[in-house]
Amino acid sequence: MAAETKKEKEITVEEKLRALFQLQNLNSDVDKIRTLRGELPLEVQDLEDEIAGLQTRVDKYKEEVKSLEHQISTKENEITQAESAITKYKDQQNNVRNNREFDSLSKEIEYQTLEIELCNKRIREFKAQIKDKSAIIDESKKVLEERNKDLEAKKSELDEIVADTKKEEENLIKKASDIESKIEERLLTAYKKIRKNARNGLAVVSVERDACGGCFNKIPPQRQLDIKSRKKIIVCEYCGRILVDDDILEEKAVAEK
Repeated sequence: MAAETKKEKEITVEEKLRALFQLQNLNSDVDKIRTLRGELPLEVQDLEDEIAGLQTRVDKYKEEVKSLEHQISTKENEITQAESAITKYKDQQNNVRNNREFDSLSKEIEYQTLEIELCNKRIREFKAQIKDKSAIIDESKKVLEERNKDLEAKKSELDEIVADTKKEEENLIKKASDIESKIEERLLTAYKKIRKNARNGLAVVSVERDACGGCFNKIPPQRQLDIKSRKKIIVCEYCGRILVDDDILEEKAVAEK
């Protein structure tokens, strides 16, 4: 623990600023690579969601058609049973002993006849519903086919861009991770928070033409001297970004050569 504390103390503010600036540049380079992909990842996700929704819709209507077909079969069985009952009652009418029995059987025949009419009516309704739902299924399948083709094209385009930049992106992310491991947790958390809230992802910016490189508000001369001294971490009083001096930019250019 003591050794760790000593190590933290050995890291100067200037080294912290340099590390943060390097991290910012690496993160910005990754952002540029991802910007090349544009809206493609979102478009792919939207298409996948739409396809999933369409497939769910098709499956739902298929189940409803299946249920309607089952109900038609049930009603057809009920018609068969009613027709058998009518035949039986008519046969019984030929052997009745009085008018009361004949009238009773006539009522049963009338009831079964009405049941047959009602069943036929329901069957017609079910068939009409099946026709409507089948039309929706066919239309949804056409849209589904089109969306799958769109998705395949978008994925192919995205995969091509990712393939071209994947190695470079992975290398930048590894370098950024190495630098992050050298920055104290509290400072790294603050950097990530600023970066997340910044419109362009810039958490560390240099002073350019006496102004903040992030929000372009003027910085007083004395504050600029404090920034150049690299004795403490200074943030822009307007946008909250961490400020570094121009010399770090020049040192970076020399280091890259």
